[in-house]
Amino acid sequence: MSANQFPAGFLWGGAVAAHQLEGGWQADGKGISVADVMTAGAYGVPREITKGVLPGKNYPNHEAIDFYSHYKEDVKLFAEMGFKCFRTSIAWTRIFPNGDDANPNEAGLKFYDDLFDECLKYGIEPVITLAHFEMPYHLVEAYGGFANRKCIDFFVKFAVTCFKRYKDKVKYWMTFNEIDNQSSFNNDFLMCTNSGLLLDNELDNEAQMFQAAHYELVASALAVKEGKKINPDFMIGTMINYTPVYPATSNPEDVLLAQRVDQRRNWFSDVQVWGYYPAGIEAYITKKGFRPDITAEDRIVLSEGTVDYVGFSYYQSMSVSSQKVSVDQLTDPHEAQVENPNLKASDWGWPIDPVGLRYSLNLLTDRYHLPLFIVENGLGAVDEVQADGSIHDPYRIDYLRAHIQEVKKAVLEDGVDLMGYTPWGCIDLVSAGTGQMSKRYGFIYVDKDDEGNGTLARSRKDSFYWYQKVIKTNGADLA
Repeated sequence: MSANQFPAGFLWGGAVAAHQLEGGWQADGKGISVADVMTAGAYGVPREITKGVLPGKNYPNHEAIDFYSHYKEDVKLFAEMGFKCFRTSIAWTRIFPNGDDANPNEAGLKFYDDLFDECLKYGIEPVITLAHFEMPYHLVEAYGGFANRKCIDFFVKFAVTCFKRYKDKVKYWMTFNEIDNQSSFNNDFLMCTNSGLLLDNELDNEAQMFQAAHYELVASALAVKEGKKINPDFMIGTMINYTPVYPATSNPEDVLLAQRVDQRRNWFSDVQVWGYYPAGIEAYITKKGFRPDITAEDRIVLSEGTVDYVGFSYYQSMSVSSQKVSVDQLTDPHEAQVENPNLKASDWGWPIDPVGLRYSLNLLTDRYHLPLFIVENGLGAVDEVQADGSIHDPYRIDYLRAHIQEVKKAVLEDGVDLMGYTPWGCIDLVSAGTGQMSKRYGFIYVDKDDEGNGTLARSRKDSFYWYQKVIKTNGADLA
């Protein structure tokens, strides 16, 4: 490689989630997931989580972009861009429609056999998340989601089924997507998508979160242990939503608060990497009187099921001020958040901070001493189709270029061990947070609007050709 290129074997690709693009929500025996009971929302308008699928409601994930029927066409487009890998997830309810089924659904298993075969045909490595915001809805209704220890066994059975079926097709795995999102324990959407919790005002949201997260961490560790038995060459990682925390000022109270917010957000991956709870979180649980159901056996499992790498999404940084909440009164980290006047924001209000990605890569390297994998990064924006069918998206190219430039510095100058880079929503899909199609991330445009109208035709954006060049030159040409 030249001094200006990424290391040989660097995994360039793109990332999606099954529930946001597959559609076919009842095809071939698939069951209902938590994503299937979430209506369309908008910027500032939260998605409604309904009790089951109700008539007259708009559930955008039901059809999404119908990748279920179009995957061969779409994978061919990924190959045209030069993808070395493709990150997606396995819809839990395609394999176990209710989550507690005795036997897996063969039609669901076959779909992913066919999808992975299609990827491998073009030399594209599947990078697979097991639980990506689509827990079986039956487990929510019948068991209360991951508030119930029984869900550990249901998840492990799902994971082992996938590991055995695809042991010769998939090398790279992640257990739970953005497991640290639930640090925002007052957010109905995040608690439902992460843990299948439907918040109840009569219960302590924070206490529920600590218990559910513990069960997920045990489930993840057990899955890692079982996966390694099935194929010792598996690379099984955590997946976190990494958001570096800045103090609003140099006031020591702000600096201490930023450290505390970081601790509250990142203890999930600390447990998955280190195999034990950090002292600060143990002390906090004791102080609050939560003391979730943590057994001596659980602690052994956590120590034996540590991950091989740290996969993470990076979209933004956050700034915090002790003027909003003191360090000793902090509970939900977002209580402390303030606007950073040094950064511009996206159309959806997310701070744009490319330098923060280099900072994050260095922080995670120093914290975990494991290979890293950027498995989500991107800009949600409104795209316009021109009269001739072209889609000019220089804003997306500018965003990705600035971030990749900082990634290159982290790898080539700072010595960060980075496995790959998969921008989010490489093909337009349903936004998880808002349920919109108009919040587009992709290199490939899909003809569908927020009301569900459109032909689903695929079109290449300008960014398609730009990213194709980036991959072809292994990151040397970002112009």
